[in-house]
Amino acid sequence: MRERGLRWSAFIAGRRAPSADASVLGVLPGEGVGPEVIEASLKVAAAVESVLPGAFKIQTGPRRSSRSSDGGPAGLAPEVFEFCERIFSGGGAILSGPFGGRFVYELRRAFDLFCKLCPVRPLVELRSAGRVKPEYLQDVDLLLVRENVSGLYHGRWYEDRAPDGKRRAHHRFSYTEEEVRRVIEPAARIARSRRGRLALVVKDGGLPTVSALWRECATEVASEARVELSVLNVDYAAYSIVQHAQALDVVVAPNLFGDILGDVAGILLGSRALVYSGNFGSGACAVYQTGHGAARDLAGTDRANPVGQIFSLAMLLRESFGLFDAADLVECAVCAVWRAGWRTQDLAEPGCRVAGTQELGSLVAEEVSRLSRERGLA
Repeated sequence: MRERGLRWSAFIAGRRAPSADASVLGVLPGEGVGPEVIEASLKVAAAVESVLPGAFKIQTGPRRSSRSSDGGPAGLAPEVFEFCERIFSGGGAILSGPFGGRFVYELRRAFDLFCKLCPVRPLVELRSAGRVKPEYLQDVDLLLVRENVSGLYHGRWYEDRAPDGKRRAHHRFSYTEEEVRRVIEPAARIARSRRGRLALVVKDGGLPTVSALWRECATEVASEARVELSVLNVDYAAYSIVQHAQALDVVVAPNLFGDILGDVAGILLGSRALVYSGNFGSGACAVYQTGHGAARDLAGTDRANPVGQIFSLAMLLRESFGLFDAADLVECAVCAVWRAGWRTQDLAEPGCRVAGTQELGSLVAEEVSRLSRERGLA
């Protein structure tokens, strides 16, 4: 839920407004199904560009993501860092396909993409395609705000041997007040622009000091922003997202909790393949991605659902480039394709026509062109 022309990312401290000049859309193809869903999304981007010639230009980055050559966890290759740095320095944004290993964590940390925004709004065209009864999806419109560069995923870990010779794993992490506040503050501002309700996710008994810090910061920030604050332990938050999603507005969470809840929210959408997000730092830095992994088991099968990646593109056009009409065009085109009975296998219902990854991308691109003519934009 938002007013026309409102960018959620504008509530993040230090974010710059989109430039009036042509912007650069940097593309990281990803791994596994990444290149396939990115290819489908770029068909849609090309259709948008034909409607708005010169509004943005596309540059594709390196396919190799990992700096690891020894079979260890995949990290961030230097050439990927240099590509992203070049795009960001020119005021552009990144559309990223899914990667494996620690790639996303290192990318976020390298550019201090500290705030993730994950919209969760079930669409009427898919009300009967998922596991949740349609009546419980009506009026669900929540925004998950996740801390992105600290906490458990960015601690210090190592392994050694206990005195008895058995392996022992260690992991230590912390949160500073500044790290907590800079995520809660935009969450509260966004909540004030919506329905005025902010839910904080903690785990009081399991993580008492970390939870206390988040709770105390949220209480103060919510009071200043004049929004209603509720505090949910993460297990109950997961339950509430499925059982009482209509009561939720903006949900703010530490890194690990936000990651898990984002996947849980995919149940409301009908498929994990529909979860998408924007990762934001100060200035112009932003990376848009799906909420699913590389799904290597689907690579090369033309079965992956590209809609989460296409919605990521729409979010990029709106939040980083200020192209509201274009973003709306992409989202409406997807819904029109669904209404026409086309689905990927994961969302197929009786009577639907099943399309592969590339065919669905082409169908959405064609619908973008048709809708643009209908609306007088072409």
